[in-house]
Amino acid sequence: MVIPDCGLAPGMVSVIAAGDLNRFDKPESLHIRVGGLPQKPRPPLDYQMVFSAEGLVNEFYEPVVAIKNGRKITLPPMSELEELQFTGIGRLEAFTTSGGTSTLPRTYGRILKNLDYKTIRYPGFCEKFRTMLDLGLGQWEKIHVDGVNVSPRSVLKAVLDKNLSLGEPDLVLVRIITEGRIKGKKRRQITEIIDRQDMKTGLTAMMRCTSFPVTIIAAMAASGEITMRGVVPQEKAVDPTRFEAELSRRRIILRRRWAR
Repeated sequence: MVIPDCGLAPGMVSVIAAGDLNRFDKPESLHIRVGGLPQKPRPPLDYQMVFSAEGLVNEFYEPVVAIKNGRKITLPPMSELEELQFTGIGRLEAFTTSGGTSTLPRTYGRILKNLDYKTIRYPGFCEKFRTMLDLGLGQWEKIHVDGVNVSPRSVLKAVLDKNLSLGEPDLVLVRIITEGRIKGKKRRQITEIIDRQDMKTGLTAMMRCTSFPVTIIAAMAASGEITMRGVVPQEKAVDPTRFEAELSRRRIILRRRWAR
């Protein structure tokens, strides 16, 4: 079997979202918000590198796939800015980024009216980073500088790695909002994760929330719990209840509530 995209997002959030959607008789909307952040923000971007700079720039540069009013659409990255808050964290922002929905639009394209994914950052990040991309720093095409042909994106990646590899304690935030009908009544469920760096093991929150889902799914596949064959998206292949139990064993805690 091949089960792609089994990290944090896509990956862990896709399996959790599948379980949340199953609680509805008629699911209608799915909104996913995810961010990896330093616990103590530091100017100018209030951000530190927690994974590949290449992956980071790709998320902010490539087109975004979503579902809106029952239609699969493409949105520009770093758009549709919104404000949000997490208890104990404070005010944050979220904006569209590429790749987070992965196979979800294909899996739920005929079921959901709305589906979107946004990245969470501290306020002000989106405007500052988008300005750098608007200036062309995300482009691969080389330009001639002091007798050398250089890719602006390569320069941006090198600068990010050099100046934002701070190595300070991090946290991962997840919010999944599911809307639909249960027994004819409109309901709204919110699932959240706030995971912080494990100071005993040294594992960052991003390490925990990226690697643990991969190993859980690999173990489920090796043990025969996953019976589907071929190339299968994680939201179809993985039992959400078993998956969440394994997350809990690793102290990745989900909190759910019903909201108006």
